[in-house]
Amino acid sequence: MGEIIQRELIYFWYYFDIQFQQIAGYWVLGMALGSLISVFGKEKIHSLFTMLQGKKLGVLGIIPASFIGIVSPLCMYGTIPIAASFSEKGMEEDWLAAFVMSSILLNPQLLFYSAALGPAALIIRFVSCFLCGIAAGLCVRLFFRKHFFFNFSGFTAPVVSRDTDPNLFLRFLKNLWRNVKATGLYFLIGVVLSALFQRYVPAEAMTFLFGKENRGFGLLMAATIGVPLYMCGGGTIPLLMGWLQNGMSMGSATAFMITGPATKITNLGAVKIVLGLKHFVLYLVFTIVFSLLSGFVVDL
Repeated sequence: MGEIIQRELIYFWYYFDIQFQQIAGYWVLGMALGSLISVFGKEKIHSLFTMLQGKKLGVLGIIPASFIGIVSPLCMYGTIPIAASFSEKGMEEDWLAAFVMSSILLNPQLLFYSAALGPAALIIRFVSCFLCGIAAGLCVRLFFRKHFFFNFSGFTAPVVSRDTDPNLFLRFLKNLWRNVKATGLYFLIGVVLSALFQRYVPAEAMTFLFGKENRGFGLLMAATIGVPLYMCGGGTIPLLMGWLQNGMSMGSATAFMITGPATKITNLGAVKIVLGLKHFVLYLVFTIVFSLLSGFVVDL
């Protein structure tokens, strides 16, 4: 019995070590670049969004709004007060929908981190999240043009920045340390789960569940497991890397990368408050449908 446990531990360490070496550099790079943007570029990014309000872009304003949502380094509970302040200033709700949706799905840190999945996955993640924000803005413009879609009451307090140290280098280090504390445990959990998957789940099973040959079921499964498994973007990158290596189609990975952050438990609470029950259900339906369509298109 002891020999079996020792052998399994050796196998586990082998897979864990490979995964860790493959992805740790991307994790560190993603946090470092994300902190740089957060410390030195956050105010410029949001002032750029404010400047858009003075331009009569109409429906075209959805496009830069979605892009700004992606490059914004704020978490969900930082994004909503910012969106609330924009709403108070009269910004159109379709622009806000594009900004909030893309901000939920992606941020600079996660985008850099996703480079570990390869160039194709990186581009697909950026494009799909960008288009999802645009699609959300278009839906709000088409179906809620004469009605309020958001209710930001209770989220109008100004966001207090924690990046206030007068020494710029120390400010960056403090931000970086917060990122390490926020994502480090999930990163390790992701590597552990990936190692366990590689050791005990046959590659044939992953190909059967998530491969192109079983496209419809695979996409639905990938979109569904994104709900309970997605706790932190950093923790899911090792899992996705292992799944893709074991036969998961890029379309299934795309569906997971959309439903995961959109249905992250810590995000859903805030989304439910600002949308209300009816609009919250529409948000979930929109997310699932868009993820399935995106995955289908990618697999084609």
